[in-house]
Amino acid sequence: MPLDLDALNREMSAWRRDLHAHPEFGFEEKRTSAFVAAKLREFGLDEVVEGVGGTGVVGTLTRGSGNRAIALRADMDALRITEQGMQDYRSQNPGTMHACGHDGHTAMLLGAAKLLAGEGGFDGTVRFVFQPAEEWGKGALAMLADGLMERFPFEEIYGLHNMPGLPVGHFQTRVGLIMSAEDNFEIVLKGVGGHAARPHWGNEVLVAACATVMNLQTIVSRRLSPTDIGVVSVTELITDGTRNALPGLARILGDARSFQPEISAEIERQMRIIAEGTALTYNVTAEVTYTREFVPLLNDATLVDEAFAAARAVFEADHVSTAREPMTGSEDFARFLEHVPGCFVFVGNGKDSWPLHNPSYDFNDEGLVYGARFHAAIIRQRSPSV
Repeated sequence: MPLDLDALNREMSAWRRDLHAHPEFGFEEKRTSAFVAAKLREFGLDEVVEGVGGTGVVGTLTRGSGNRAIALRADMDALRITEQGMQDYRSQNPGTMHACGHDGHTAMLLGAAKLLAGEGGFDGTVRFVFQPAEEWGKGALAMLADGLMERFPFEEIYGLHNMPGLPVGHFQTRVGLIMSAEDNFEIVLKGVGGHAARPHWGNEVLVAACATVMNLQTIVSRRLSPTDIGVVSVTELITDGTRNALPGLARILGDARSFQPEISAEIERQMRIIAEGTALTYNVTAEVTYTREFVPLLNDATLVDEAFAAARAVFEADHVSTAREPMTGSEDFARFLEHVPGCFVFVGNGKDSWPLHNPSYDFNDEGLVYGARFHAAIIRQRSPSV
């Protein structure tokens, strides 16, 4: 019997707001995981396994005799951000909030699980993968290291993310590159701190750090080809100084985004040249640590076509479009695509939505039903009933 979509949307909204009020950082999603597992069992899934990759949950639902297994993935973790919103369901965990909409992603996948368990309409197996720790790029790797592919095998995987600026009820994806790699860096400058009144007695590092931050901006503007895409962002500058003491140690942290390994390598090479050269100019030393956290996300061409077809069964035809260019944001969904083909898509969160990772951001509950229905539609299309 078909489920009442209005009633399901109200349920998903209640789930989403409960999750929003109780955000948990990566690998700390114990309450969230327990909530998810309880709902999946309530829906009557064939198997629900907790603790996959730390705090991940995998639910399995099989109908008919088809041998195709397809995975649907949602991320569950929140961010270390203090929420500024004043809604009734605002975060009850100080310093942590769902500023990226993972509460909505989780609620949509739960809604899809309820739809598919209650209505069927497919022939095969669905793996509902609820992943921890997406925000710092460790959750997918942890689930894979814990035997995800061996314990819960599947042939293809789909995921989605809400998109501020895209109207609710709109859908986008693209073939090939859709999200970038992310590299993290730390530059440590060391000198000799001292009294603020006598800078010539020491060799302080703050001026050198400021110069380094400014010089890093030339990597993209002057050291990469204008046809190459790259982003270098300094996000933190930390020193051991105080009001009347010049620092002897400074740490510059940030991240870099790119779509090609050779561009990532060139950004690292130029960063080392700039850091060491600037340090030499100011008679201090520089140490650079550069790590690669996220790989580029590449959608499978065939499955993109399938995703578009499924989307047209859910969204209005003129609300389904191809993303014009890849995003410089990153997603560890890409780690799953190193094992099986898949497709990652975007659904609208509203034209007036606050940006992702903003302390005033909130997921738009009007979009929940679209995400749940898309998840169900792709399963029914790829594993049709016989």
